[in-house]
Amino acid sequence: MTESAGSRPPFTPFMASLPAEVPFVPMEAIQRARGGRPFRARIGANESRFPPSPKVVEALKSAAEEARLYGDPEFWDLRSALAARFGIQPRQVSVGEGIDGLLGHVLRLFVDHGDRVVLPQGSYPTMGYHIRGHGGEAVHVPYRQDRVDPEAMVAAARKTGAKILYVANPDNPMGGWITGAEIQAMTEALPPNCVLVLDEAYAEFAPPEALPPLDVSRTNLLRLRTFSKAYGLAGARVGYALAHEAVCAGFDRIRNHFGVNRLGQIAALAALEDEAHLQATIAASVAAREELTRIARAHGLTPLPSATNFVTMDCGRDGAFAKRVLEELAARDLFIRKPGAPGLDRCIRVSAGRPDEMALFAETLPEALKAAARG
Repeated sequence: MTESAGSRPPFTPFMASLPAEVPFVPMEAIQRARGGRPFRARIGANESRFPPSPKVVEALKSAAEEARLYGDPEFWDLRSALAARFGIQPRQVSVGEGIDGLLGHVLRLFVDHGDRVVLPQGSYPTMGYHIRGHGGEAVHVPYRQDRVDPEAMVAAARKTGAKILYVANPDNPMGGWITGAEIQAMTEALPPNCVLVLDEAYAEFAPPEALPPLDVSRTNLLRLRTFSKAYGLAGARVGYALAHEAVCAGFDRIRNHFGVNRLGQIAALAALEDEAHLQATIAASVAAREELTRIARAHGLTPLPSATNFVTMDCGRDGAFAKRVLEELAARDLFIRKPGAPGLDRCIRVSAGRPDEMALFAETLPEALKAAARG
């Protein structure tokens, strides 16, 4: 049977060449494949397992009827509040649909077809997704001892003439970090016309030495942050960029001006007003991270140092074994994830959760390890 004329969408040749994929399989799709059976613990997506501030909840309740209204397309109140928090000007802040949305804008700003982007091999998959979608070419640099290799990253950018060097710090999926001093050295060593895109989704959980001083006078450094992790607003999709005003003005040329909805803006503003709740959430996440470290060691796994709200655990064998561990945990209704890149795929990654979730993981892990070892 031959296809009739017009039976396929008239995509451009480039769009037609792209794989039909999403960066990762969502938990909801996995649950549907399980016939709708819910997981007992959702500790794989690195969302906050702790609720947002009560001030956020009350603000959303009060503003529920305002859902009929568009949000402020200039995000003035939120940008002003963020600028005040960081001691910069609102024109040096740009707001977007989480870091994922901002990464798409970054690629559109800086990358033409065939331009190269340097990133760690196996790092946050959404960045690779956007690189492909904008016609760029990804240049992957291996981790060194499960850590981003700053010198090799800069060398790759120089060798390839890359337009962007992307680093998540603290790192996803391995959880470690490089120092602020190393970030500053990378910025100063970049080749001309290359921008360092610093994904700081986990910045609130990081030690002070992991974060360089904020410097929005540089046009080759772009820092991305989010309300998805420590603030507990992953579902609201609110992220922001801290950058030179010329870079932020570039975002205004291409962004979806109504992309961050009114309730998301209200939630983010309320979250910023409750510093005590933020600190309590960070403390609870760090305690859970320490508990995950203890659990891993108790069962023969090697926890990697973490400055995030998750712990990556080396299962001590190959990727196939770690995949079986993941599957055995899912069979026992625990949703977690693992790195996918060769060399990193020997690990599993577990989000810091509530005490009951950590207890459930501690109870279930030895059963899953035994079943995975049987093959």
